[in-house]
Amino acid sequence: MLEPSKKDNPNTSITVDPPKPIRVLMSLMLNRMMDPVRLQKQRDASEAERQKSGAPHRVEYFHQLDDPYSHLSAQKLADLTAAYDIEIVPHLINATGGKNQPYPEDLASYARRDAAAVAPHYNVSFPGNAGTLPRDDDRLLAARILAAASPADFVDRAAPVSDLLWVGDHSALQALADELGTVNDKEALNRLAEDSAMLQKEGHYSGGTFRYAGEWFWGIDRLYHLEARLKERGAHKEGAAPVADRPPLDWGATKDNGTITLEVFPSLRSPYTAIIFDKACELADKSGVKLVVRPVLPMVMRGVPATQNKGRYIFSDTKREADALGVGYGPVYDPIGEPVRRAYSLFPWAASQDKGRELLSAFLDAAFRKAVRIDTDRGMKKVVEAAGLSWNEAKPHLGSDTWKAEVAENQRVMTEDMQLWGVPSFRISAPGSAPDFTAWGQDRLWLVAAEIKKRIAENN
Repeated sequence: MLEPSKKDNPNTSITVDPPKPIRVLMSLMLNRMMDPVRLQKQRDASEAERQKSGAPHRVEYFHQLDDPYSHLSAQKLADLTAAYDIEIVPHLINATGGKNQPYPEDLASYARRDAAAVAPHYNVSFPGNAGTLPRDDDRLLAARILAAASPADFVDRAAPVSDLLWVGDHSALQALADELGTVNDKEALNRLAEDSAMLQKEGHYSGGTFRYAGEWFWGIDRLYHLEARLKERGAHKEGAAPVADRPPLDWGATKDNGTITLEVFPSLRSPYTAIIFDKACELADKSGVKLVVRPVLPMVMRGVPATQNKGRYIFSDTKREADALGVGYGPVYDPIGEPVRRAYSLFPWAASQDKGRELLSAFLDAAFRKAVRIDTDRGMKKVVEAAGLSWNEAKPHLGSDTWKAEVAENQRVMTEDMQLWGVPSFRISAPGSAPDFTAWGQDRLWLVAAEIKKRIAENN
């Protein structure tokens, strides 16, 4: 299926296909939200308030017991307190579910696999014998142990408790409970409910997440941003090493000869795609692998539920990720709906001239870095010409349906074969018995590069 009907799409029609005045307003709001001057003023105000009250640098941490990413984050808590003059305030939460976390079974399966792949690169671990989810009785016992801990004790106990929980060692978990002490079932369940409600009230939705001075940092992947904020405020302890630097993009010194295929599944409304698409294409060029670009529709157009909180976090998180990557991001003109369809209507024609990649890159640049009015012919003309194509030759293809079957098949492959639904997604394949490697997210391109490096080494 390419797109659900308006009736079957859980997202409102004004979100999927906004009228032009609404699109303009949405874009203005997004640009204001990620304005660097405004963000810095917010951080400065928070720091001034902290100093006035005499409070310590306080970092809140939201731990979800059945979340693989929380297991990774928990292993960095003690390192954070050793490297920074901070006080960690822990919270215990349940999975948010609903529109913030659609497809919970698929998410649990992917998160377990992804956490195991990421862990060694951050010098942490995920149990190889872990199931997709811990047992409910073990999860409650772990909650009872951690709910009884003081904040300082939580920092030391979260990781070992989480490890026993994920390996399913009930006897060892019970022995630890007997040694350390617990709260009762009711108290643990109340703590989970209260802290989960707090997370929702404060505007976030994921476990393994940190908050400092009003800013959110999801998981081990974003700890380097948290560390940067703490260093800005003088909380770094002299001589302490970084806790969780982002792994480098390293595809090795040896090039492939095209036997390995890298498929990239981008969306033209994805902020994360906008900042990583060119780098993904460059990775294929430099490593010698065969690049296949397989565009898909934005999630809300495909009927994947979304919330305003999730959208706000993604757009603001993309700004700091873009800054770290050294790529531009903003000002934005939201391309959701018809502008995306019109751009895709040109894709088969552009691809026939070996310019499909260039067309997508030019559209993302126009929408997410230059705020071009891509909902007008004038704006689309700029996109087409920036891709090195002729606008006069493009016009007969604009608005055609020739793209729909290809994009629908790309979506089927991504969601059914790869069991992913977010963008950008990646798949690496090669002749032989090795299974395909799949990953989701712009913050996994370094992992894609590592997999390419490994496969090139295996072929030589």
